[in-house]
Order: sequence, then C-alpha cells, then structure tokens
Amino acid sequence: MSPADKRVALVSGANRGIGLQVVKELAEVGMTVVLGSRDADRGERAAGPLRAGGLDVRPHQLDVADDASVERIASFVVREFGRLDVLVNNAAIYPVGPPLGANIATARETFDINLFGPWQLTNAFAPLMVERGYGRIVNVSSGSGQLGSLDRSHSAYGLSKAALNLLTRLLADELGRSGVLVNTMSPGWVRTDMGGSYAPRSVEQGADTIA
Repeated sequence: MSPADKRVALVSGANRGIGLQVVKELAEVGMTVVLGSRDADRGERAAGPLRAGGLDVRPHQLDVADDASVERIASFVVREFGRLDVLVNNAAIYPVGPPLGANIATARETFDINLFGPWQLTNAFAPLMVERGYGRIVNVSSGSGQLGSLDRSHSAYGLSKAALNLLTRLLADELGRSGVLVNTMSPGWVRTDMGGSYAPRSVEQGADTIA
C-alpha cells in the first residue's frame, strides 16, 4: 500500500483506556492514527511505546470542547494527510449527581465534551470523507444513554449520551448515501480510570467493537 492509499484515523480522548487501545488496534491493521489528547504531554507519553513498536501513531493536542483546538487538529490532518477515513469520538467526562440540585455548569461542560465535541469533530471531518466517498464515524456511547436503563446518579452523563445516540441517528441518515457510515456503540463497564478497577470488562473487550 502506497502512503497515498494508507487510511488515516483520528481517536479523541486517546491517551489512556479504551481510546488508547483503539489507537493501538487501528494502527496494528496498518492505519496512520492521530492520537488526540487534551494534554499534549500525556498524548506524547502514550504514543511513545506504540511508535517504538513500529506503529504509525501521531499524537496531537485535542480539546474537543475548544473550537480553536478542533480547528487546529483539522488543519493538521488536512495539511499532513489530505484525508480522514475513520473518526472515533471517544472523549468524555463522567460527573456524578442526580438531576435535582445538579450543578448546571458541570452539566453544560458534560454536554460540551460528550455531545458537542463529537458533533463539532464530525462537522470538521465529514466533508473530507464525503469528498472521497468513504468514511467511518464511531460515537462511543453508554448504556446510561438508553431510555430503558435510567441512572439518576450520573444524570448529566446519561443525558449527554442519550443526545449523542440521537445525533448519531441523524448523522447516519444524512451521510449514509455518501458512503460515510455513522454508528454508536456502548463498550460496557470497562476497567479504566473512568470505569474503576471492579469493572468486569477489559480495555481490549471495550475497544473490540469500535475497532
């Protein structure tokens, strides 16, 4: 495969946990993978062992809630590769709290990262995919976003993921005829910093469907 034909992926929130495992698995099948990390130094440290192992991983600072940061990574991808074939919207936060008495500022931040972040990244990169007639967008959701399994203890998180599921349906309908497929998935309860050490699923199991 020539460099011009090599597929390019971007994974947000990818310096640890499920995101980092997805970066590894996509790179292992021959993709160039941009590792998006809100903290640039953490992204560099996460990418180091993968690059040392011969994988084509490019760390880049990405705060999905920051318009300028999204614009910078979009410019980087266009400049370096001229294409993006795969977008994995993984970055998320998981605040605690019921809906009554909730800290609305925290809820807004949750939506900025968990919903508007994926939306903005999709707006930035979907035109590149449409132009080439191919693209895969995966929005990482949660069982907390299912209307049949409500959890008041993480209300802002669940609401943001329910909205992400609906956004996925809307985008899939809009982009499907152009060769760009948009899906959402739930990795389950995974042993990560977010999921905790008692979670029953490994990061490999959580990343499997995404990859």
